[in-house]
Amino acid sequence: MNVKRPVDLVVAGIALVVLAPLMAALVVLIRLDSAGPAFYGQRRMGRMGTPFTLWKFRSMYNGSSQSLHHEASLDWFNERPQAHRYKAEYDPRVTRLGKYLRRTSLDELPQLWNVVKGEMSLVGPRPVMEYERSRFEPAHFEREAVRPGITGLWQVSGRDRLSARQMLALDVRYVREWSLWLDVKILALTLPAVLSELRHTPSRADGASLVTPANR
Repeated sequence: MNVKRPVDLVVAGIALVVLAPLMAALVVLIRLDSAGPAFYGQRRMGRMGTPFTLWKFRSMYNGSSQSLHHEASLDWFNERPQAHRYKAEYDPRVTRLGKYLRRTSLDELPQLWNVVKGEMSLVGPRPVMEYERSRFEPAHFEREAVRPGITGLWQVSGRDRLSARQMLALDVRYVREWSLWLDVKILALTLPAVLSELRHTPSRADGASLVTPANR
């Protein structure tokens, strides 16, 4: 994986420059949409279980409680989906603009800075909360051998239609099968996956995988 970090630095640095006007516009829109800062920092667990602050564009009302997320996380680990998904279709904490930021994944753009700092990678396992990590089985900790990613197998294989156990299995698979080509493939599949989410309706068949890395 010696080549992974230099690639992350170059691509993330270029992306921050190219996307700077869009990100500046989003800062203004977020501040106009609801009171509070444009950015939201959240404690996540990184490589080898090291905590770090993950940055996002704020998509919830400032000061919203995390109790709903704790409940959703419990359902996720206990495999209790809501209408084939593990994320509620309606969350009263999410702002008007926040709904679109989340559906398009634009709220994740500030994580490019986490990549530059070396806390994250462009591609890797989903960065989890500390209370989510406490529910890991011993085999799941193998995922922490690499930096968490902005995108990954989970994001292009079903996202919130997958249980926590399925996501963690994909994370471990990613670590074991990593190659630069796999990262390129996941990056290439990320935009189609986001567009697919935008077109998604509850009646559509869920659970189909968008990528089968074993056949790459």
